Amino acid sequence: MQVRSPSTVRKIFLIATEESGDRLGAALMQVLRQRLGDAVQFSGVGGQAMAAQGIASLFPIEELSIMGFAAVVKQLPKILRLIRRTADAVLADAPDMLVIIDSPDFTHRVARRVRARNPNIPIVDYVSPSVWAWRPGRARAMQRYVDHVLALLPFEPEEYRKLQGPPCSYVGHPLTEQLASLRPNEDEQKRRDAQPPVLLVLPGSRRSEIRHHLALFGTALGQLSKQTPFELVLPTMPHLEAMVREGVASWPVVPRLAIGETEKRAAFRVARAALAKSGTVTLELALSGIPMVTAYRVGAAEAFILRRAIRVSSVILANLVIGSDIIPEFLQEDCTPDKLAAALRDVLADSPDRLRQLVGFATMDGKMSTGDQPPSVRAADIVLAEMGRRST
Repeated sequence: MQVRSPSTVRKIFLIATEESGDRLGAALMQVLRQRLGDAVQFSGVGGQAMAAQGIASLFPIEELSIMGFAAVVKQLPKILRLIRRTADAVLADAPDMLVIIDSPDFTHRVARRVRARNPNIPIVDYVSPSVWAWRPGRARAMQRYVDHVLALLPFEPEEYRKLQGPPCSYVGHPLTEQLASLRPNEDEQKRRDAQPPVLLVLPGSRRSEIRHHLALFGTALGQLSKQTPFELVLPTMPHLEAMVREGVASWPVVPRLAIGETEKRAAFRVARAALAKSGTVTLELALSGIPMVTAYRVGAAEAFILRRAIRVSSVILANLVIGSDIIPEFLQEDCTPDKLAAALRDVLADSPDRLRQLVGFATMDGKMSTGDQPPSVRAADIVLAEMGRRST
């Protein structure tokens, strides 16, 4: 694609309020700068990765690290103030493109305000909200303020078509670019197959998730240790290390902690099975070829709402990509130590349940393939095309 002359500088405003979105935004910015050279100017909201690509964030994204309905209600005035502040900044900047990245409860509120006051600013939504899981009416509502959705999961464009949402294109999941760091080499595969097996435990990446799952997982693993030996590894991040160490100190089987992304990936490459909180990590495990048992517990108020809202048979992303509920999930009152221990015993052994997962995982590369184009390149192509369409 031809680089524009400096006289036609394009202004792109990006909003990402979580670390995962920050990484997506940074990769997108990098490709856009490669395409446009000095003829692009970035502004918006982002974290450290986007800052390294040139964004001076409107506010630190840590201000929105809020989990749980009670916490959100308490912080609502602050959240609404940041939404207004962000929308006002977009309108004042009058960019050639607004890219909202994930965090729909925040970014979509900004987008609606921007569209209402300046409908000439094109808006691309990078990472689809889970319209296929709950609130399907949101897809049709997005027609009014989103011009194009960039999907990370291959089944999402068809869902948008069925739900009469805006145009949606599958650009690929960033994990598909990281397979070499997730999958074992020959020596690591030998450790995967050796005894005692390495068992990963992943209670969540947020403090509220860890509080909900840590004691439960410890009890389940204690029961499992009476029936079969295993080496337990718990990957976590540096800012959660102290909390996790304190929480696992009383476990019947104390895990080795793998701190940071590099140690986590090394643990993935030798693990035989995993016990994980439902979430994106289950897709990471599946692409790594690690059979798993998944669990999810939330507060009573959140469970009441989710139970009435969810419209799919599984919330496990790998199950949805594969098209079959091969990964067991234990939710809320179904999430007990006895059930988790029994299911883990099956996936550690050479059981039909373990084999079923491995066969399903083998189909995922084909289903999630983006050919020879990385997700960030496909995303940049669509962003540039939408800008070009609006400027003609």
